[in-house]
Amino acid sequence: MMAAIQAAYVGAAVTVYERNDRVGRKLLSTGNGKCNFSNEIMNAGCYYGSGASFVDKIYDYFGVHETKSFFDGLGMRIKNKNGYLYPASEQAATVLDVLRYEMERLGIRSLVGCMVTEIRSGGGFVIVTDAPQGGKHLYDAVILAGGGQAAPKTGSDGSGFALARRLGHRIVMPMPALTALRCREPFFKQVAGVRCEARLTLYIDKNAADKVQGELQLTDYGISGIPVFQFSRLAAYALAEKKCVTVGIDFMPDTVKSGNFWSRRWHRQQDQQMERFVTGIVNKKIGLLLLKLAGIRETDMACEIDAARREKLESLFHSFLVTVRETNSFEQAQVCAGGVDFEEVTQDLQSRKTPGLFFAGEILDIDGICGGYNLQWAWSSGAVAGRAAAGTPLREK
Repeated sequence: MMAAIQAAYVGAAVTVYERNDRVGRKLLSTGNGKCNFSNEIMNAGCYYGSGASFVDKIYDYFGVHETKSFFDGLGMRIKNKNGYLYPASEQAATVLDVLRYEMERLGIRSLVGCMVTEIRSGGGFVIVTDAPQGGKHLYDAVILAGGGQAAPKTGSDGSGFALARRLGHRIVMPMPALTALRCREPFFKQVAGVRCEARLTLYIDKNAADKVQGELQLTDYGISGIPVFQFSRLAAYALAEKKCVTVGIDFMPDTVKSGNFWSRRWHRQQDQQMERFVTGIVNKKIGLLLLKLAGIRETDMACEIDAARREKLESLFHSFLVTVRETNSFEQAQVCAGGVDFEEVTQDLQSRKTPGLFFAGEILDIDGICGGYNLQWAWSSGAVAGRAAAGTPLREK
């Protein structure tokens, strides 16, 4: 939608082919329906993939400031929540509506329920679809913005990768990203539903690969929540390479293990049963599970616990290790990692294999962390590709 609007702004006649019954439907599920569409803190360090090095240059052309100005110009008020940007209405439908209205105002033609099955190049481009209304039309340029494979029910089922591959492009292996991790341990049903602040360290073959703090969600199959989402793509690729993936959880990130907390607690509550001893430290379900794993009964008295089991319990609170067996599938993933290799596109996101073919959005090998980064990439890459395809490329501010 952004690519179409930007191309139309500089005079191009634009047709959008959409396989769903309406354009932009996937936007409605973003940000839990509130659409966190960007973030004030924006740089290449927030992205992964072969396109990470492209981010700063693309955002020099069209970045957060331009995105805010664009939506403000469409009449959408913006709410800033600690740097996270939302429509003031806190409705994803608002973002979709203002884009849709602008497309209508510009006379952009939208063919919905129209699946593109082939793109033929040579003296222009012919779009072949599976729908009678699609027909066969000749175009000067094509922007392929078919998404990745995340949330395939919304239409992004990898078919865009197939089109790019037929046009000569290499696809970096797609993987689920911003998703939960499934673990091997059998005890998760005991703590399912618990949410707590934690510091998580991702280990790949026992080497620390990333560390994130935030609200951890425990499920009946493993771990979830934003800190897990942030490094799930690293876990996905490591698992694909048959590497050992584990996550260390510190349930007390603001308490130093070697400090006085534990010595004071053992002293003050030595006459308490261990069920009471762990009450108030963290969520009680977690405390009782850690007792069991430390070989301590709930009815044991604190004063009777030997040094080895004390040390074991303290260690579990601060470095609880779980083994990851797989990520959730694309159906549960918010983003798809992988895609068209950036070595095969120009700084205007034009194909080096097929001149006149451009890419925008998640079909490219780039994915961001949680917080509006993937939608910002959609706006920025769409604007750059749209202007370049129309023959009036954006340049640095």
